[in-house]
Amino acid sequence: MKVLRILLKIIGIFLLLLVLAIATMITTMDDTPYREMAYYKEWKTLIGDVKADTTGASSALQAGWAKVNITPISPTPTAGYGNRRGRPYTAVHDSVYVRAMVIDNGHTKAAIIAADLLIIPPTVIQSLKEKLKPGDIPFEQIYFGATHSHNSVGGWGTGISSLFFSGKYDPAIVENLANAFHKAITDAQKKVEPVQLTYMESLDSVDIRNRLVGEEGGIDPEIRSAAFVTQSGQKAILSSFAAHSTVLNSKNIVLSRDYPGALVDSLEKGRYNFAMYMAGAVGSMGPIEQGTDDFDEVKNQAFGVQNALLSPNTVKEDSKSALVETLTLPLPLREPTPRLTMRIVLRPWAFKKAFGEYPVYVKALRVGNILMVGMPCDFSGELTGPLDAYAKSRGLNLMVTSFNGGYIGYITHDKYFDRDLYETKTMSWYGPYNGAYLQEVIKDIIDKLS
Repeated sequence: MKVLRILLKIIGIFLLLLVLAIATMITTMDDTPYREMAYYKEWKTLIGDVKADTTGASSALQAGWAKVNITPISPTPTAGYGNRRGRPYTAVHDSVYVRAMVIDNGHTKAAIIAADLLIIPPTVIQSLKEKLKPGDIPFEQIYFGATHSHNSVGGWGTGISSLFFSGKYDPAIVENLANAFHKAITDAQKKVEPVQLTYMESLDSVDIRNRLVGEEGGIDPEIRSAAFVTQSGQKAILSSFAAHSTVLNSKNIVLSRDYPGALVDSLEKGRYNFAMYMAGAVGSMGPIEQGTDDFDEVKNQAFGVQNALLSPNTVKEDSKSALVETLTLPLPLREPTPRLTMRIVLRPWAFKKAFGEYPVYVKALRVGNILMVGMPCDFSGELTGPLDAYAKSRGLNLMVTSFNGGYIGYITHDKYFDRDLYETKTMSWYGPYNGAYLQEVIKDIIDKLS
């Protein structure tokens, strides 16, 4: 009996310590309206202090482009679906690249990076910053986006979560990717020549669906493109669409660019000498998967998007301006508190321990009549319609892209925040009202750069 009492006492102490440990890790959701929070006031101060560059161009708009193959010499972990646990890819179906465009108007230089990766990894950004020399285009003037392939190079993530989404961390992979980013920018900068810029807007509502709530929700059907033509007749295009690059399913573990790769290849075999693709507002937006197998579906998805992009119904607007403006600002947020249940959340320190801690920022690039805004998230296509209309009222054509080099999870429409779904629960890390908040952030940027 004495031994039993001692054992029960030990168990009781253990359970008490366990309860205390759990209590230090969890709390309840903070639902204070965002305009009452300190981070909102901080953002307003940051954007208010920005001075728009009114100097203008000192010469005609120039652009140059280049690509670098980032296909590894041996299999790496496959970044994408969590249920793969970062398993290495089994074969190379199609090579992956980083593509760069450098834009120069004689007063301001900017670079655009589009990589065939799940996201632009924060670890790669850190490494790239260290490689940039005084004569290089500075980080603040580099715009980043990813194709969001779920079948590309992994090994770049840190923290516990990386074991699910990008596989075991490998500093050599990070180094190789950062070197490729730097080389692509350097090569593109050597090729700049005068160009004519045209904004293109196509509608494709048959190759995209709302994967969050189905027909209850809306879609972002616009393919937004910036087309460049040099005096020698070379043609380049940068396009963005909101359908997720998830045509290849999680059981198909091969290295591939998914449908954006097939789209880019087809454009380069036809009307354009060079093509780039960036995932748009892909949050809540899925592709239409029709075909006899995964790669037939890839071909059909790419063919549908290309048909819409090249349609005679595409709206085109030539830019009469050679203005180039860049913006990189920290993005203040609530402390991260990912959900365990709909109301119980992890405390910020526990999240940062598991996921790592990296800078979060918003990026913008205005080129002529086009304003690109890069968000550090899967930004929802349901949020872009009002922003498009607002930008047009200010004389701009808006392209919102995801994966700008930071990452804060999914940003969905606030009306779905209490839905027990993957995007709104598992991948919603920064509390409520972020749909409205980030819409306001983008409107502020439109106001500042218009």
